[in-house]
Amino acid sequence: MNPLSGVAHRPADECNYDLYANYVAYNVLRRTERVHMRRSIIIALGLFLWSTILPAFSFAQTDKLSPKKRTQLDAATARFRAKNNLPGISIAVAENGEYEWSKGFGMADLENLVPATSQTLYRLASISKPITATAAMVLYERGKLDLDVPVQKYCPAFPEKDWPITTRQLLGHLGGIRHYRSHSIYDPEIVSAKHFDDPISAGLKFFENDPLVARPGTKFSYSNYGYVLVGCVIEGASGGKYVDFVQKNVLQPAGMTQTRTDDRLAIVPNRTRFYSKDTSGNIVNSEPVDVSFKAPADGWLSSAEDMAKFEVALLNDRLVLRSTRNFMWTRQKTSDGKKTDYGLGWLIDNDFAPTINHGGGEWGTSTFIMTAPEPRAGVVVLINLNGDDLASDLAPELMKIVLGVR
Repeated sequence: MNPLSGVAHRPADECNYDLYANYVAYNVLRRTERVHMRRSIIIALGLFLWSTILPAFSFAQTDKLSPKKRTQLDAATARFRAKNNLPGISIAVAENGEYEWSKGFGMADLENLVPATSQTLYRLASISKPITATAAMVLYERGKLDLDVPVQKYCPAFPEKDWPITTRQLLGHLGGIRHYRSHSIYDPEIVSAKHFDDPISAGLKFFENDPLVARPGTKFSYSNYGYVLVGCVIEGASGGKYVDFVQKNVLQPAGMTQTRTDDRLAIVPNRTRFYSKDTSGNIVNSEPVDVSFKAPADGWLSSAEDMAKFEVALLNDRLVLRSTRNFMWTRQKTSDGKKTDYGLGWLIDNDFAPTINHGGGEWGTSTFIMTAPEPRAGVVVLINLNGDDLASDLAPELMKIVLGVR
């Protein structure tokens, strides 16, 4: 024992080894700190770029939207996000038949601090239906699809029912096909993680043997499964796969290069995370759901930018003829002559201005697309949190700004 230090004396080589080990540990710690510091700087720089520089390079914006309207749209969206405690929102605006502006707010991924942008991919939910309806009308224009013959002509896999069902009725939710049986999270139609490689044949199996909820043509009855059946009709009329036909005949002509099916298992760049709120109002990760069995109704991913391009393509007659588009944007009638609020794949509204729109809701998403045909304007709102009256509340407010109405 060394009487001065109170430490047992050890040989010099052992002490030198301890000194060396401490030196190595110190340098490892310093290097680790430098790595963490560099990583923090990179993350901060990345967030700065996402929020300031990169949005200026959003593809195909015309910069024609007035600074005043931009400021108003920006402020209205920021207020809405703060008021409702939303993780992320992406919006896009078309004016005078041109895609003019888009922007992301908040986060696409809260855990990894990835900002939402105009290129962030959201689950479209039911605003997939206008895409499917447009694909069907392309076939109609080409003389390959008769809207008023029984669907079995194109989809022989679907059993005949007590009354014939037509594609026109399905597109207008007049076909009598049921919707979901319940809204329970224990219902596999509501929350299921099972993936299907063939969305049409898999989707048909969920409802093909069920009775109709009403005689076709007599009653408006909203149905996701009715649109699954439209997907089968598209395959029969086109001679190809539903997804392939949509990509070639709707997405590509519209320039929608980011839009794709909502494949839960695939690695999808720019896809947002999906969020819900718990009973206390806290944001949590949403239920892990697979929507592959209802792709024509509910199963596409897209960005605000791409959906604005979809609106612009329709407004400029690049997907279907104007007469066909107007046909889609006309209220359907029940067999007793009463008009519904739905056309072929679109809702028709005349609240503050004549508009054509559609909303969507699914686990982890709330969406809305709104078009004003006469001034040739459009608004898209995509939110990465499910909830009633989210996107459908914000979109009209933004459209009023675009149109300059109160």
